[in-house]
Amino acid sequence: MIFRQLWYLVKAAGSNLWTFRGRNLVSVLIIGFSFLVIGIFLALSNNLTYLGQQLSNNLAISFFLDRNLKPGDLEEIKNQILASELVDQVTYVSSADALARFRSNFPELQEIIDNLKSNPFPPSFEVKLKEKILSLQAIVYFMEKIKSLKGVTDVQFNQEWVEKMESLSRIVQAVGFFLGGILILASFFIISNVVRLNVFARKNEIEILRLVGATNTFIRIPFLLEGFVLGLLGSLVSLFILFILIKTFPIYIGSSLGAARELFSLRPLTLEQAGWLIAGGVVTGTLGSVTSVSRFLRV
Repeated sequence: MIFRQLWYLVKAAGSNLWTFRGRNLVSVLIIGFSFLVIGIFLALSNNLTYLGQQLSNNLAISFFLDRNLKPGDLEEIKNQILASELVDQVTYVSSADALARFRSNFPELQEIIDNLKSNPFPPSFEVKLKEKILSLQAIVYFMEKIKSLKGVTDVQFNQEWVEKMESLSRIVQAVGFFLGGILILASFFIISNVVRLNVFARKNEIEILRLVGATNTFIRIPFLLEGFVLGLLGSLVSLFILFILIKTFPIYIGSSLGAARELFSLRPLTLEQAGWLIAGGVVTGTLGSVTSVSRFLRV
């Protein structure tokens, strides 16, 4: 008996979806577009976060040293650096090595160096961080700790660029959720109106169900299933289109951006983000149906 009732409810919902497939398709596409906007901004945000992490992981930190440090003091500073779990490799760069590197990298400026009577470059330790996700706070704490050691005169690290990437990532996410939220609200009202039209179209059938003793919940369930399915399909459509965009964007659009291509690339969503998009579509569709049924279905 229970299975027969369940089969009837599912069949009724499927019948409504197919019978009114035109307006249901419009609902699915609007939901899909709404969540696609959120998905695109999440993909951009993921890319900016990734670039920020790459900057944190791949850029070396340079600790500049006093020229008059003794070998024992140099070894002590090196041991303090290696004691950090963030450090992968430490390289000592002498003043002579730094000067030779400068001459090699900037040959057009050799005349300036030749006019100087002394080597302007201090010795330093170049520190490469481990290739894993590191928080900016941990890196800053590490730099401050080493900088406080006797014999360390200065530290160089492109912290500002990392902070800018992280800030830009948060801004992109906020803009995406704002625009997507407006579109989701529109989707909510569209689904509500679609379900209301379906209720009116089945007015006679609902009256018959009432006469044979059907409960209010029994009558409502098919319409709730419709909203659930519409929301689910819409979110899946958004993920599918986003997948296509991620694959085609570098080919047809990214190539025209030149150096900015890496900055505006789309990085795939995480499983958690995809799950939240699907859940958001389901919730939007179901709530739209609940609102419509509660307001327009007098049972």
